[in-house]
Amino acid sequence: MIKISPSILSCDYSRMGEEFENMKKCGADWLHIDVMDGHFVPNITLGAPIVKCMRKCSDLIFDVHLMISDPKKYIPDFVKAGADVITFHIESDSPVDETLDLIKESGCVPALSVKPGTPVEEVFPYLDKVGMVLVMTVEPGFGGQSFMADMMPKVEKLRAEITKRGLDIDIQVDGGVSLKTVEQCAKAGANVLVAGSAVFGADDPKEAISGLRALAAKYF
Repeated sequence: MIKISPSILSCDYSRMGEEFENMKKCGADWLHIDVMDGHFVPNITLGAPIVKCMRKCSDLIFDVHLMISDPKKYIPDFVKAGADVITFHIESDSPVDETLDLIKESGCVPALSVKPGTPVEEVFPYLDKVGMVLVMTVEPGFGGQSFMADMMPKVEKLRAEITKRGLDIDIQVDGGVSLKTVEQCAKAGANVLVAGSAVFGADDPKEAISGLRALAAKYF
């Protein structure tokens, strides 16, 4: 099933309530929330108290992407704040198994992410524990970067492994996803599409979301 998760990194933060409500009206499935600590990645965004405030503005699925050094320490905070899906990086300092277990025990969907330089095979030992894997298609840290098409073989390998094991796991891609690149992602096996400026910056966000979904649906 195709899911469109607009990245709030590209929204107008002075109008968050309106922006989130508009995303729901325009057909978004999830909202992608990037959390950056200025250490794991060279940027700082927001923390759990802000996510808690955001939760009052929307009943969409909160797809929280933790780009932080010690995600395990903060899992309880983001659960209480209203996260639904919590993704953390396999390259972080937290024990992977323990962090995945904590997320699942808290009632959220556990997910793992890999940076462009990390072999996707590193997540294979944990596939039985996750509901989603995020393959970054840009270097994490900033929005508006160019799509890295050379990440598609990683998506293909991951989809093949998931299929081989008979698992039901979403594959998400994040970074430079647009109407020009979405078919490459879906053809490779990604079904959860994070789009920032391609949606929030569109003249018609509803048309952008439906366009992304239609192009991706050709492959599912």
